[in-house]
Amino acid sequence: MGKMDKIFNELEQIVGNRVRMNASDLCCYSADASQIRGMPDFVLFPISVEEVSEIMKIANKYNINVTARGAGTGLAGGAVPVKGGIVLDMTKMDKILKIDIENLLVVVEPGVVQVDLNEALKPYGFFFPPDPGSFATCTVGGQIANNASGMRCVKYGTVKNYVLNLEVIMADGTLMNTGSECQKTSSGYDLSRLFVGSEGTLGIITKATLKIMPIPECRKLVMVSFPSSEIAGKSVSTVFSAGVMPSACEILDKTSVDVLLKLDPNVILPKDGDVIIFEVDGSKEAVDSAADKLKETLTPFASSILVTDDPDEMKKIWAARSLVGAAVSKLDPTKTRIYVGEDLGVPIKKLPEMIKKVYEVTDKEGLLPMIYGHIGDGTIHVGQFIDVLDQNDWDKLNRAADALHLAAIEIGGTVSSEHGIGAARGKYLKTQCGNSFNAMKSIKNALDPKGILNPGKLGFD
Repeated sequence: MGKMDKIFNELEQIVGNRVRMNASDLCCYSADASQIRGMPDFVLFPISVEEVSEIMKIANKYNINVTARGAGTGLAGGAVPVKGGIVLDMTKMDKILKIDIENLLVVVEPGVVQVDLNEALKPYGFFFPPDPGSFATCTVGGQIANNASGMRCVKYGTVKNYVLNLEVIMADGTLMNTGSECQKTSSGYDLSRLFVGSEGTLGIITKATLKIMPIPECRKLVMVSFPSSEIAGKSVSTVFSAGVMPSACEILDKTSVDVLLKLDPNVILPKDGDVIIFEVDGSKEAVDSAADKLKETLTPFASSILVTDDPDEMKKIWAARSLVGAAVSKLDPTKTRIYVGEDLGVPIKKLPEMIKKVYEVTDKEGLLPMIYGHIGDGTIHVGQFIDVLDQNDWDKLNRAADALHLAAIEIGGTVSSEHGIGAARGKYLKTQCGNSFNAMKSIKNALDPKGILNPGKLGFD
């Protein structure tokens, strides 16, 4: 009996028929939503923390790499087994274990889908605020692993602001809890924050205790078009300086607007110009006041302003915004959106500079970009699309992505605001982080001395 067959038999003793080794299943787990590829040797579907622990003990014994995976919606290759080994599909661990409104928390398994969690919380008048574009399919475990955020992060923050405790299985199979059900603590290192954004390189998350928030009483949307995306970028600082804190602040440049209008000519968007969609929420009085202040502040910069609190209109506008990344084929059916150089973040006052740089770089390479994203916290997604059968297009895309990543770092920004480093951006992390990268590497080596947890990610071997 060969080594791989022996390992398969030992894994089968733990999970029964929930282990796969056939080519078709392995192929299905060789990719996420990015361009990164890597073939696993085994795919397992654990249903309990005890199973995950026993799997990790076997992986540790045989030095087998382990990559945890949720819904596979990641855009940086974080869930792709680039160095083979075991893929742990965590989607069968999908229970909401506790809803505790009195203590403002929920306890969930990692395979719970974001939209299902909020549907369960809705009758209580609460919600889990982070809302990435993949909220209808992404899992809570994946959100934690990437420190995900979304369109309302400008007010509500990212996943790290909501994690109170994580149950984690370590590289050797031992179990650890990182926190408690308390809303705050000053006891020792913040281990919960350490695991948030670690992309499965330090341990396997098997349970999460999360803070929840009341659903706001009222929302109002203010959609503003501008003569240029640079002016749109400048307007964000003006809004904050005026004392307005929107719950969402999203940019759609001219190309993004054109894409959405081609998808649906009746979509509620200005027909030209670069657009920012602001949302304010809270009590009716506070919302009305904030919307009026927004309109007053932005009128000197704006080409047009639409204010609405109609639920149907707001739903349609946000639905259009959510589709922009996938709708790009309507602009040119011969080209495909590639998620490279697409998750840049800069200090808010540097937004106009970064937006200008995007157009300079892509114009130099002869690429047509579209810019959209959570501009309220300095995030811009740069959509670049190419003929994937044309190697020259790939070369241009990679040169542009490299220039954009380095430009973001140079002006004090980040190569990833929310999609993670994964295997796609690892080469930039040391440049961005400097000596702190060595500290990260020391932590990685201490918690995963054999290097079996999701190798090839975050710039680690």
